[in-house]
Amino acid sequence: MKYVTVIQHTQSEWLGHIEDHFEGRGIRFGYSRPFTAGGKLPDRDLLGDGLIVLGGGPWGTATADRTLPTLEAEVRLARVCLMLDKPVIGIGLGAQILALAADGRSEAAPLTLRVGEARRVRDDALNGFLPERYPNVVYMRDRPIPPDYAQVLAIDEGGVPALFQIGRNAFGFTGHPGVRRAMIEDLLMECDEVPEDAAAGLDKLLAIGGAVEDALVPIMAGLIQLTGWMGP
Repeated sequence: MKYVTVIQHTQSEWLGHIEDHFEGRGIRFGYSRPFTAGGKLPDRDLLGDGLIVLGGGPWGTATADRTLPTLEAEVRLARVCLMLDKPVIGIGLGAQILALAADGRSEAAPLTLRVGEARRVRDDALNGFLPERYPNVVYMRDRPIPPDYAQVLAIDEGGVPALFQIGRNAFGFTGHPGVRRAMIEDLLMECDEVPEDAAAGLDKLLAIGGAVEDALVPIMAGLIQLTGWMGP
């Protein structure tokens, strides 16, 4: 049975609907919570069969006074995974960490809640499973700039990468593909900073909840194939 390590940066953001897909396929997972008292990052030798790095609420990687405290250590951990050919999935802040680990960069941007749509730009994206268009719900400060050799699989309404691939089995999502509305509500209550127009974003998210779940089905099918998490 495969085991995936998940790094969590806030109490409120978790795998969401992705948990259901893992449980349905018998893929085990465990959360590492370095932000809690006594919490720490996983040891590189105990990562299991891959790594998922979640979003960070108000934390970023390029805004000086809001830089994630464990940023350097997490970039090193993601880089180790890339070197060992272990799958990595970065979501939001996690996509920035993946970009940095792959010798890309990030740039400063305000904390935002953006409920929009991503458009596929490669027919073979995620082994052909990535929908042509899918909901892209971004709660993030700063933004990832993947390295030149990365494959951009989807772009958002502004034409910037919404999903990119590094090598064979590492993927950066600017939006959370398994987001739940309650997750965003909890983030707004947990954190000391709230994005502009958060109420409008929540209203939009309520309207597309079913579309998020529908799009996640083929997205997870492609990810599971490419990460090998259903293999022996």
